[in-house]
Amino acid sequence: MSLIVLVWNYLKSRPLNTALNIVLLGLGTAVVTILIVISHQLRERIDTNARGIDLVVGAKGSPMQLILCNIFHIDFPTGNIKLHEADRIAANRLVKQAIPMALGDSYRGYRIVGTTAAYAAHYGGELAQGTWWSAPMEVTIGSAVAQALDLSMNATFHSNHGLSNDGHAHEAHPFIVKGIMAPTQTVLDNLILTSVESIWHVHDLHSADSAGSVPSRLVPSVSAADSSREITSLLVQYRSAMGAIQLPRIINGQTALQAASPAFETARLFSILGLGVDILEGFAAVLILISALSIFIALYNSLKERRYDIAIMRSMGASRMRVFVTLLLEGVLLTFLGCCFGLLLGHGVLFLMETFMDAAGKSGFTGLTVYPEEGIILAGSLLLGSVCALIPAWQAYRADISQVLSRQ
Repeated sequence: MSLIVLVWNYLKSRPLNTALNIVLLGLGTAVVTILIVISHQLRERIDTNARGIDLVVGAKGSPMQLILCNIFHIDFPTGNIKLHEADRIAANRLVKQAIPMALGDSYRGYRIVGTTAAYAAHYGGELAQGTWWSAPMEVTIGSAVAQALDLSMNATFHSNHGLSNDGHAHEAHPFIVKGIMAPTQTVLDNLILTSVESIWHVHDLHSADSAGSVPSRLVPSVSAADSSREITSLLVQYRSAMGAIQLPRIINGQTALQAASPAFETARLFSILGLGVDILEGFAAVLILISALSIFIALYNSLKERRYDIAIMRSMGASRMRVFVTLLLEGVLLTFLGCCFGLLLGHGVLFLMETFMDAAGKSGFTGLTVYPEEGIILAGSLLLGSVCALIPAWQAYRADISQVLSRQ
């Protein structure tokens, strides 16, 4: 009989203890796995969505809220800013590109963004069907929006004020779907894109005739001198490193606007989230330590129960080393099974969250991605099993078979 089969039969002979040890270790491993996957995917999403945006300019308020709202679209706007003030910033010599954002409405939880074609181009947006919006009240929707809401080409819908379905419905101004974007794995997938003029039109702010006047740099359909027009924010890309030094100071100190750095605010966000992650990691470590102690006790008690069996093995020709390896292999196999169960459980929980929770689906978290750190967890479980089994295996190695058999 091979060692693996022998050890497996030993584990099957104590099904309750074996199952308890596997579940305890599996729960700790699952928590660690979920933390690894979520932290990796969260950082990847944040880096992807914030890449190329050096500064967000908006109304005074919380810088964090300004970033969460205008880059990640998971918060409410801090207010509106005058278009002519945003135009002056866009014309600054330190600015390479400025993208206007007009927010405020949504459809069934998916945000409607008034912007320009530069916004979709920034994230590498490409069409899967139809065309880009070209006139007021036309929209191009993200792939996740089309799938979740079952919207097809030329479908019409009415927006709601805010991000919930309880907001005031703008039933007099229907949008029409003119295009559907291909998946980008960015924030575009969960957005409904249209022109800034569409947002004004929905709120009965019709564009004035700009003939004979200088058009706005950001929204050419209106005059640059029109002081009544407002947008939510401006996404800015610097022309050079000098912009990072001068532009935020100019905006925050010399205007009524606010400039927030995505790099700084996302770093602060991770520091805040880090406390919660540390607490969960501590909880997982406690579960793993309890599991290790349980495995050690199980193996130690098993050794006392099997002293006679081990003595018989020795008397039939099994070497001390074979007995030592048998006990060591039992601990390793037990922790290996617990770790595998935990890895599968962690990915299974994430998959169920992705499938049945709207918030998880919109965030893009998936349980189908495996990271290298999970290999470290598996290797660590094998080491843990070896450590737990070391003392019982050593005692089995040193056992005097003549004394054990004489007591029977």
